[in-house]
Parts: sequence; structure tokens; C-alpha cells
Amino acid sequence: MTDAPPAHSVEKFRDWRFGLFVHWGLYALPARHEWVKNYERLTDEDYQPYFDHFEPDLYDPRKWAAAAREAGMKYAVLTTKHHEGFCLWDSAVSDYTVAKTAWGKDLVGPFVEACRAEGLGVGFYHSLIDWHHPEFPIDLVHPQRDDEEAIAKAAGRDIQVYADYLHAQTRELLTNYGPVDIMWFDFSYPGRTYPDGRDGHGKGKDDWRSEELMAMVRELQPDILINDRLDIPGDFVTPEQYQPDGPMTRDGQPVLWEACQTLNGSWGYDRDNLDWKSPELLVKMLVDSVSKDGNLLLNVGPTGRGEFDPRALATLRSIGEWMRLHERSIRGARPSEHTPPADCRYTQKADRLYLHLLSWPMGHVHLPGLGGKVKYAQLLNDASEIKRIVNDPHQQAQNTTMSGVSPDVLTLKLPIQRPDVLVPVIELFL
Repeated sequence: MTDAPPAHSVEKFRDWRFGLFVHWGLYALPARHEWVKNYERLTDEDYQPYFDHFEPDLYDPRKWAAAAREAGMKYAVLTTKHHEGFCLWDSAVSDYTVAKTAWGKDLVGPFVEACRAEGLGVGFYHSLIDWHHPEFPIDLVHPQRDDEEAIAKAAGRDIQVYADYLHAQTRELLTNYGPVDIMWFDFSYPGRTYPDGRDGHGKGKDDWRSEELMAMVRELQPDILINDRLDIPGDFVTPEQYQPDGPMTRDGQPVLWEACQTLNGSWGYDRDNLDWKSPELLVKMLVDSVSKDGNLLLNVGPTGRGEFDPRALATLRSIGEWMRLHERSIRGARPSEHTPPADCRYTQKADRLYLHLLSWPMGHVHLPGLGGKVKYAQLLNDASEIKRIVNDPHQQAQNTTMSGVSPDVLTLKLPIQRPDVLVPVIELFL
């Protein structure tokens, strides 16, 4: 186990709260999921046309970074290489790179420069898996897992030769592009079996030489954060496509975490996938994450020409408008010790408590434990006052009057009309 990262890196990550994930590679051309090579059992020969025709002539990472910043995001993580094995930079140890395509230009460097120009933190995703490398053994997640002839030919492959390659590419990424904030490896699967019980030849820390790899990352980038997918504990955990039911822990202790989520269920560009999450749902997921002391890393899969899909841009703009009005309930916020009422989430910064109303109540909302503790209350979107009601526990219920509420409870009187924002927020000054 290697040393933990500096405390200032951890707190910076917690302050950011919201980031952009970008999944981009050759799979943008078939445009039917980033695992298309696996799902359709494609051989290297089947996949070659995507390499031959990769020409991202509309790639402008300045537009990506600007869209992220305007959405309220504070960092961005790019897939430098996904499971298909294709590298978005000119790797010295591979010919399967963008430099060898007709496009011929590094894609990672301009991305890093664009992020820094917009004040965004920089992260690199890098796949531990490689379905193109000649020494990567065929296993249960490999596209040729059902091809007996291919399995026979691959019998002599050496995972440690591949591990040398993995380490060399990681060194390139963390040497050639200046300071990097996050290293996002993906993924380990030791001990997995086929449905019939056969050994799936899953891979983990011994195959990747994970402790050695992590030590190298720390040496090259002392301030970096490393995720948890090397089959050894990392700096933060990465729930994928689900929202945790509470703050995340490891061995009973709180742990840094970041939920990674898609816009439509696919990480790569998926032209015909219409399962888009609404901006309202995504804001609720962001609020939910922060209320549980986590971050949200929201993914966009660019097209084969290098642009964000118009539907993705529209979603980011909607989230950005909400963040413009409500950023201070998210950025730098932490969970609160107070318990929110049903269908609500709290976040807190110093003496300001933020009540996020995931559904809009009729007339009143009751806040346990806050009676006598709030100096002022306002809607955050327009700074309009929300009236506080002094509760009389002896008051009897009448036809048009509620019964007495404990003085320990703060009751707020709400307007009937819900504010025209994705998630209304009330700012409480303690």
C-alpha cells in the first residue's frame, strides 16, 4: 500500500464536486456503444476500418472545455485509451495511436491545454484492458472469448509483457503533459468465471503489478489522486451508474468518492440510443452526491468528427443555468449533520445550510432540529425571503389551521408556485 495523497489534493477534489467525463475513441465511428468490439465479437480485422477512417476534423477541445465550465464543472477526465487499445496520443511504444491514422495529430495535448485555459482540473482515464495488444491474454471479457482458433493461437501470451507496456504508457502520460490531477484506471476483475463455472482468467493487481504502478504514478505526480480500480485501495471510490444510499465507507471509515454517470446509458457516442436522462434528474443526482460527501463525474461521448452531440450540449446548458443560480449550494459544500425532511437534501457551507427540495410541498415544509436556529431564509435562485413560522406546540388543529408543532421544528411557509428552476433551493442562515 502506497502513501496517501496530500490533504490539499483531497480537499480540492471535494470542493470541485462536479466534473466532465469524456469517452472518445474509434468506437465513436460505429456509434453503437464503446464496447461494440466486445459485444459484436469483432476481430482486429473487423475493427480496422474505424482506424482507417478516424478523422476528427471538427475536434475543438476549447469548445468542450467551455461547455464544461459553463455547465458548472470544475474538472475533466479524458479516455486516453479505452479497452479497444487505441491511444489518443503519439505513444512511443505503440503503432495503434492517433498519430498513425490519417488524422495524425495528438489529441491529448490540446485537451489538456483547453482545460487549463478554462480553469479546469485535468484527469486521464487509462484502460488496464487492451483488446488489441498482441500479449494481452484472451479472457471472459475479450472479444475473441468464443473463438477457439484465436484462443489456441493466443496460448503463449504473456501478461507481464503487456504490463510493461501498460506501465510505459502511464509514464508517458504523466511525464509529457505537465501536472495531472487525477489518474482514472479501469478496471480489474480477478477471479471472474464464465456462467458455466469455467475459469474466466480475470485480471487484477498481480497482472497489472498495481502497487508498482501506483508507486510510479505517485513519484511522477505527487499531488495526483488515483481511483480504486487497480484491485488495491485507491484515493477515491467510483460507484458507476448508481447513486449510493449514503456516504461511502471503507472498513467502516468515510472514504472519498465520485459517482460516474452517463447521459444515456452509453459512455461512447451511441447515435441511436434515446434513453437520455433529463436535466432535472441529473441535477438531483448532483445534489444527492454532494449531500453524501461525493462528487459527480458526468460523461459525454463525442462524435467521430470530434463534436459533442447537440442533445448533450442542450443538457449541459440546462444544468449550467441551474448552477449559475445555485452554485454556492454545490461548490465547496459538505454534508450537514442535520436530517432533512422527506424528498429533500441538505448541503452546508459554514453557517449557511442549503435545503434542496426534490419535490415541491404544498404550503409548508417542516425542518426538524432547526427551531430557533435560523436567522433568515431565502430562495437561492432570486434571494426572495421565505417566511419562518413560530410554532406553538399547544395550538389545536382547526379546519384551516395545522395543529401545534414542536418548537424544535422550523416551519417554512412556501409559495404555491414552484420556482421555475430544475431543483429549488432554500438558503438558511444559521
